[in-house]
Amino acid sequence: MFLSAILFGVLGSFHCIGMCGPIAFMLPVDRQKPLKTFFQILSYHFGRLLTYSFIGLLFGILGKGFYFFGFQQQLSIIAGVLMIFIILFPRIFKKFSFSKNISTIIFRIKNSLGKELKKKGNDTFFTIGFLNGFLPCGLVYMAIFGAIAASNPLSGSLYMFLFGLGTIPLMTAVVYLGRFTKGNFRKNIQKAIPIFVVFIGTLFILRGLGLGIPFISPLEPILSSAGSSARSCF
Repeated sequence: MFLSAILFGVLGSFHCIGMCGPIAFMLPVDRQKPLKTFFQILSYHFGRLLTYSFIGLLFGILGKGFYFFGFQQQLSIIAGVLMIFIILFPRIFKKFSFSKNISTIIFRIKNSLGKELKKKGNDTFFTIGFLNGFLPCGLVYMAIFGAIAASNPLSGSLYMFLFGLGTIPLMTAVVYLGRFTKGNFRKNIQKAIPIFVVFIGTLFILRGLGLGIPFISPLEPILSSAGSSARSCF
């Protein structure tokens, strides 16, 4: 399951270029000093990874609640179905607009990012990365489903961390080389992303069905029955 997080990140980074690429390209790095530039970019990525890990931790706690009450299998199926549904019916998903409160938060994050991009302090790059991680992104939403299905805070945090780790190579290349992924190559990768998401969603569904297939659809975990026993105590 954790392998899917890295693959989400690697393939999703081609999508990220469109949203986060301009931010990475505009990082106020000191291009005259290669070693300093390296650590500045590293700080930026560390900020993003910390945010993703924090998000994974929160949704992992939610997943643990479902797991405790014996809903792990159902949760995995729901996560897989939602992944596939969003890919097959994107227009329906786009109709669900953010509430005013969330939109206000996102506006403030973007405003703060704009201010940080004008600075060159030692903590600037970490702050930019940290704020960058909170920007809405379709592939992040998919990874969040995986974090919930991980069923505990640590695994959820690790899932999102690995997702962020997978985005690092291409996002780093954007900083150094600019927008080098134009043309058919990027388009072909972006076309492959929905197919990959549907594939991962199918794996989540199979995992939830508990068909007894090793590594793909294992039988229902023992802890689920423990959760049932816990419920019977109330």
